[in-house]
Amino acid sequence: MNPIQLFDPASSTYTYLLFDTDSREALIIDPVDEQLDRDLFVLRDYGLRLVLAVETHAHADHITSAGLLAEHTGAHTAAPEACGIRTATLQLHDGAELAFGRERLRALHTPGHTAGSMSYVWERAGQHHVFTGDTLLINGCGRTDFQSGDAGALYRSITEKLFSLPENTVVWPGHDYHGRRSSTIGAEMRSNARIAGQSREEFIRLMGELNLPKPRRIDEAVPANLQSGLRHDADGAALAAVRPAEGYAGNITPQLAWAWVQSGEGVLIDVRTDAEREWVGFVPGAVGLAWKQWPGMQLNTAFDSGLRASVLPGKKALMLCRSGVRSIAAARRATELGLEAYNILEGFEGDPDEHAQRGRKGGWRFHGLPWRQG
Repeated sequence: MNPIQLFDPASSTYTYLLFDTDSREALIIDPVDEQLDRDLFVLRDYGLRLVLAVETHAHADHITSAGLLAEHTGAHTAAPEACGIRTATLQLHDGAELAFGRERLRALHTPGHTAGSMSYVWERAGQHHVFTGDTLLINGCGRTDFQSGDAGALYRSITEKLFSLPENTVVWPGHDYHGRRSSTIGAEMRSNARIAGQSREEFIRLMGELNLPKPRRIDEAVPANLQSGLRHDADGAALAAVRPAEGYAGNITPQLAWAWVQSGEGVLIDVRTDAEREWVGFVPGAVGLAWKQWPGMQLNTAFDSGLRASVLPGKKALMLCRSGVRSIAAARRATELGLEAYNILEGFEGDPDEHAQRGRKGGWRFHGLPWRQG
């Protein structure tokens, strides 16, 4: 039995519905918010009970309906751990198995298009299927020039992981722009225009020369998808809006800041003290550059030189502090140095609540964005 393959014409996205014929439990891969009604109708029409809504990665070209499907059906959401979708119930690692009835879907970490990208392998009745998201497309592959993309990692994911599957494995891609619905691992190994017969160095060079336009909806889609598609306003515009400010480029939400980091447009500058980053938590990949330091919270005399070394021309400087106060001063100073600088609202911990405790009224951690302890 093949999966039910559904299509969103606006983004050329394929959504896949898999189910167990006995229990009627179902799993959906890469659902699209604008197709919510369609997907709910298909579930009812087939008499299915959705138990899992699964992402291959944090999409830049459409908004997921995973969170909405969970609200409508009681399903759990699942996403690759390295994608930073902290609202997902299940954080998936390489080799994780997702159960629906007697069926099993196995997660295969295939980074490259994004650092967290997953493919999913389904073995049923002797036939292998793989759902590749944007990692491997029919006669192509996902781009690697934004959102933590890495052409070398993508080459390894395709040639060492996907191409190690049986050649008759059916490839179900995340997109197709020419009406093609599926392929096989063998066919892609032999004839994929991007990677067949290419050395790693040739592939990296080819990907670096694509010069593709920025996805039209990336500033809206990535912040929303980091929240499983559950937006806090009617149309999601507030999450992606730049709010005016005096003395610097503007104030932005943590979600928009992370989207700009993912797309390569911005550099995250954590202006908290070294002690705060060590003891409270830090954002992986952020530049640690204190605005003031202990003892005495003196201005950091190395701030200017550190900023110039960290933010290349054409990049946005995105300032993060504890609650959005020091980061305003840092953004103004960065502007004086000729940079396009933004303050990240709410900071890392947000404002204190009525019990003087932080982390419960907004902030980077509160919104489930990537961070680590110690």
